[in-house]
Amino acid sequence: MRKSVDFFFDVGSPSSYLAWTQLPNLCASHGADLVYRPMLLGGVYQATGNASPATIPVKGRYTQMDYERHARRYGVPFQGNPHFPVITLFLMRAVTGIQLRRPEQLQQLLGCVFKALWIDALNLNEPQLTADILKAGGFDPAEIERLTQDPETKAALKATTEEAVKRGVFGAPTIFVGDQMFFGQDRMDFVREALVA
Repeated sequence: MRKSVDFFFDVGSPSSYLAWTQLPNLCASHGADLVYRPMLLGGVYQATGNASPATIPVKGRYTQMDYERHARRYGVPFQGNPHFPVITLFLMRAVTGIQLRRPEQLQQLLGCVFKALWIDALNLNEPQLTADILKAGGFDPAEIERLTQDPETKAALKATTEEAVKRGVFGAPTIFVGDQMFFGQDRMDFVREALVA
């Protein structure tokens, strides 16, 4: 029986970006299905009393260095975003809406947004810049706007965020292999072990 990997993430999390660069190949090489579970990290923080490492300056500086180390290890581009934190409600609704309505374009959208945030380090708190990035990535900004206002999109994002909290999620990314939970992009070895067990 094929195993599945639930990937709870928020595009505003640099750690989610790094995990996204690794999980597809990891799952494919072990015959596992990767299930994308877009959630609103701000909602998770609010529900659990957690906060971004960046709220503690010394921890934030260390975490940034650690992201850079892992990016080098993974062989992927990465740049800290000086506009962090990015309010991701619109972006995560966009991701959820595309997943619901045009799932074949999910990777295209994730690639577009992750590149803008964590490679080009752009300020996606700016609505016009975000629209320009979406257009350059092959999306109609007006259509994305409609998707983000769709009640089904809003309900789906809220439901996934609530499910994440019920399953013990407190940050992003969080990865599940069956009932086993792994927090952070630096747990790929444990995910691999769970897939081969």
